[in-house]
Amino acid sequence: MYRRSAQFRRIVVGALLVVGVFVVFQVIRWSFSSEDSQVKGVVEDFYHYEQDSDFAGSWGLFHSSMKEKFNKSNYIQTRAHVFMNDFGVDTFTYKVGSPEELGKWQMSQKGPSFQHVYKVPVVQSFKGKFGNFDIHQNVFVLKEKGEWRIVWDYAK
Repeated sequence: MYRRSAQFRRIVVGALLVVGVFVVFQVIRWSFSSEDSQVKGVVEDFYHYEQDSDFAGSWGLFHSSMKEKFNKSNYIQTRAHVFMNDFGVDTFTYKVGSPEELGKWQMSQKGPSFQHVYKVPVVQSFKGKFGNFDIHQNVFVLKEKGEWRIVWDYAK
């Protein structure tokens, strides 16, 4: 009788260990994939606004360093002009790639360094008066005041 009880306890303890390891693995996996999906989500939101010509909405997702480069009204006017007048398009399609976490990164050679930055490749596809063309751009995403924000690369 004692033998069955000890064997039963070992089975229960083993099962609990397996379940515990599985739970820890899932929590770690969820925390990393959650951040990746948040980063990808803000990039998708940005380009959805751009696709709908809601340039005020996309400007709102910029990091403060980008907002220093473009005031809101100038950005709205310039983006609308480039897409509609220069490219001769009403809208575009886009594909957002997988985020890649970077270490230290700078937006420009003279600018500050940022930590915990993600690089996200984006392809915008246009059908316009000059034919069909794609723009490939890496978008950088970093947290500012607890929110993921968009930054472009000006280092080169």
